[in-house]
Amino acid sequence: MEIRNIAIIAHVDHGKTTLTDALMKQNGGLQDEGISMDSNDLEKERGITIYSKNTSIYYKDTKINIVDTPGHADFGSEVERVLRAIDSVLLLVDAAEGPMPQTRFVLKKSLELGLKPIVVINKIDKPAADPHKVHEEVLDLFFELGASEEQANFETVYAIGRTGMAFRHLDDKSTDLSPLLDVILEKVPPASSGSADQKMSAQVFNLGYDNFLGRMAVARIYSGKIYSGSQIFIKGNVDGQHGVRKGKITKLFSFEGINRKETDSAISGDIVLIAGIPDIYIGETICEDDSVEPMPHIAIDEPTLSLNFLVNDSPFAGREGKFVTSRQIKERLEKELEINVGLKVDFSPDQGVNKMGPSFFKVYGRGELHIAILLENMRREGFEMQVSQPEVIIKEEGGVKTEPYEELVIDVPMEYSGSVIEKIGKRRGIMKDMVEKEGIARVIFDIPTRGLLGYRGEFIIDTKGEGIMSSRVTGFKEYAGEIKKREYGSMTSMVDGKAVAFSLANLQERGILYIGHGAEVYEGMVVGNVLKGDDMSVNPTKGKQLTNMRASGTDEAITLNPVFTLNIERGLEVMNHDEYLEVTPKSVRLRKKYLTELDRVKAKR
Repeated sequence: MEIRNIAIIAHVDHGKTTLTDALMKQNGGLQDEGISMDSNDLEKERGITIYSKNTSIYYKDTKINIVDTPGHADFGSEVERVLRAIDSVLLLVDAAEGPMPQTRFVLKKSLELGLKPIVVINKIDKPAADPHKVHEEVLDLFFELGASEEQANFETVYAIGRTGMAFRHLDDKSTDLSPLLDVILEKVPPASSGSADQKMSAQVFNLGYDNFLGRMAVARIYSGKIYSGSQIFIKGNVDGQHGVRKGKITKLFSFEGINRKETDSAISGDIVLIAGIPDIYIGETICEDDSVEPMPHIAIDEPTLSLNFLVNDSPFAGREGKFVTSRQIKERLEKELEINVGLKVDFSPDQGVNKMGPSFFKVYGRGELHIAILLENMRREGFEMQVSQPEVIIKEEGGVKTEPYEELVIDVPMEYSGSVIEKIGKRRGIMKDMVEKEGIARVIFDIPTRGLLGYRGEFIIDTKGEGIMSSRVTGFKEYAGEIKKREYGSMTSMVDGKAVAFSLANLQERGILYIGHGAEVYEGMVVGNVLKGDDMSVNPTKGKQLTNMRASGTDEAITLNPVFTLNIERGLEVMNHDEYLEVTPKSVRLRKKYLTELDRVKAKR
């Protein structure tokens, strides 16, 4: 049986997972309605892919291994590794939106690796779809990214992923995705590259975790045959170390549909899941004897942000969480490091040790979304913790201070473009390109990650919710100097108790509130922000003075504005440097690091 290995790459929301689901439905991979490749709860709620996943389908006696990849830049490290293990990519492009920042990012990576993409123009049933124009734009993008003559001579398929239909030409008739599958069989080279009697070698490109089997490796077999129970050598190429160690494969699984199936052996070209090597890492080569050369190293993008994870010590600590100690948080972070490759954690206890062990762990991640997803997963499992404001990682390289930069692409109606350009200019963004089509301006900037932090909320307000922004990290460049952002002051409660509508109605005239009537507050908790710069201590629990001198006619009805509800991402955006975000299974609150006014004044001194 022949094997073909492909990955599906695209910008976020262009339909990768929907198309993968449709391919599986058509080929018997998904029997049940409602089962999707995005199996994680967060993925279902947000409609995004976070972890790349493997599946396989059978078509005309060929096994097609498909890897569904994430579209968000924060999970870009997932995409890069996957591309090393496959032979061709399906580049999905939305027929209305055209190529977007992540399209550039994933296409550039695949062209550099010498892959020959198959372009799928998806969602051609959209009212605003213009497949011909998008085809031209994709071709321009190929040349702009330095594609070879052969790569630029790509095959194009048109599709409606939602209904599971594909067409080779726009005027063809089709009822399913067979035209796309036929193109895959024609254009993707068969995976088995050597004869079966060559020495076995495979490279790990992803990790999995199983509560019983521990850490598992997802690997592509490049030559020979792999057997369950066999003794193997692992050739490390991690951090430039060329170590060799021995190991044993305890269990071997192949992918069938979205399930894994235990197997005794697998042949060259297949993608398998290997259990039994607890210290395996991405990029390492598994081989049957010492003479096999290790595969080229897989580089992983380095983190751009850091923040501190602390034990929750607010007055409401321990009310909702099951796991609240620093030891439990540490164990959970260690488990996360097993599979979350873009994450790094510094556990060293010399960072201000108190009697209870280390007071915080420093966590490094790829972006705000990357960190927010980790926090969201932890709170759902019953963890309680506090985190400090995310900070950009600043590095010294050859005596020069450097910081991460991003390419930011903004699509916004023309009338709002002026204010957006002005705001980003203040945040040290440099405009590289601007094109207008049909009243929408697409503006491309180069901006320090520092300047982008906390901008999303402001952007939504400035563009009245009509703007789209997406960014990708382009690397470390010279430090841009001081960045002036509009600092909000915080409205901090000076008492404990329950908030009342009478008091909140007066406070909402000074800024935006994060709490509503009846919410419990404690001294030092941030209940809202003040638009005029400085912090303000308030009493949200103060009721009306009721005396019998009042005439009944003087009472007015109290109307409260809708509350700006804090979730983890919003909290990370609006918090100040002297605050913590308190994350518990049911609540997200902002608080001052020092709860009493007196302590804050002392700390300032």
